[in-house]
Amino acid sequence: MKDGMGLGTKVSFGVIGVSFVILVVVKMSELLNKAKNYVNDKVANMPKPEASVADVDFMRVGKDGVEYLAKVNVSNPYSTPLPICEIKYSLKSDGREIASGVIPDPGSLKANGTTLLDVPVKVAHSILVNLIRDIGRDWDIDYQLDLGLVIDIPCVGNITIPVSQKGEIKLPTLKDMFTGGSKNTDPAPAPATT
Repeated sequence: MKDGMGLGTKVSFGVIGVSFVILVVVKMSELLNKAKNYVNDKVANMPKPEASVADVDFMRVGKDGVEYLAKVNVSNPYSTPLPICEIKYSLKSDGREIASGVIPDPGSLKANGTTLLDVPVKVAHSILVNLIRDIGRDWDIDYQLDLGLVIDIPCVGNITIPVSQKGEIKLPTLKDMFTGGSKNTDPAPAPATT
């Protein structure tokens, strides 16, 4: 053997080299898992926008149905406005879905504050007729409103804020059908004259 290194020595260095590579790969994998867990923990514990339904009320009667308006308060804890990608809604009564839809690109949430969103929900006249049993008892609809607000948070991506509200919605009266709203539409009293 002229080169001074036998076959056994070459195999030993080869095994050591492969072992070293495996060790480096294992350590890199552990390091990546630690980094991934750290990022996941930080994202899970960061503040997120929160939403609640403030009110659901009759808005107007149209030829296609009755329109209700849900007012939703959404708080944004960040110092930058956040775009709202869409709002998905589902209105249920007596265990059945009576209205659903999507409102695309409804605007954005103001920075470091609360934004009031108006979510119009239209219920077809034919569906109201089917709910006559519930309506006949107290002239209102027992409802459950489920909302999904899809918000775009920079560096995180889209998140969905689920909101659910149960309550009663009053049905329009004949007067409402002709005046366009259930709010007090009577003119303000004239000031007293002396």
